[in-house]
Amino acid sequence: MLGTKSKGISRIYSNPQVFAQCRNWISRSFKDVQLIPTVSTAKAAQKVKKDKNGACIGNKSLADIYDLKILASGIEDSRHNCTRFLIIAKKDSPPSGNDKTSIVCSIKDKVGALYDVLFSFKTFGINLTRIESRPSKKKAWEYYFFVDFEGHRSNSSVQKTLNKLSKECNFVKILGSYPKGN
Repeated sequence: MLGTKSKGISRIYSNPQVFAQCRNWISRSFKDVQLIPTVSTAKAAQKVKKDKNGACIGNKSLADIYDLKILASGIEDSRHNCTRFLIIAKKDSPPSGNDKTSIVCSIKDKVGALYDVLFSFKTFGINLTRIESRPSKKKAWEYYFFVDFEGHRSNSSVQKTLNKLSKECNFVKILGSYPKGN
């Protein structure tokens, strides 16, 4: 938690997702404090600069950027929490040799469809690093799958996998290729 002073806090600013990730600590430490949602943790830090009784929850780098004190750290409910930040660009990063690619796809409604999609990655030796499903909201029991995997979309094995996926899925959208983070 960041702020200008450690006592007299009556408001905590942050993104709603951050509040959810720190729910236990907030309820133990600040039961009666008003939680004020912001569009980003950076916006929360900006608000705290103007609010002498405010604090915010965000990355410790915000303390340096906005000249705030770190009042508490390690307040997340799960140490395994990880927030991903995306940079939107009109074109991919060039291959770095240590890349990931993100896609979204919708599979056909047939027996073994998910198996077929996953087997496409195995066939061409592509390591999946993340897979999430979300309801499409268009049709009952229809899902979008968000998939991250190792390799750049320009790699031969990735291109073969994407070509096979385009035959197995209702649609495949490449969100981008980029150097792996830490």
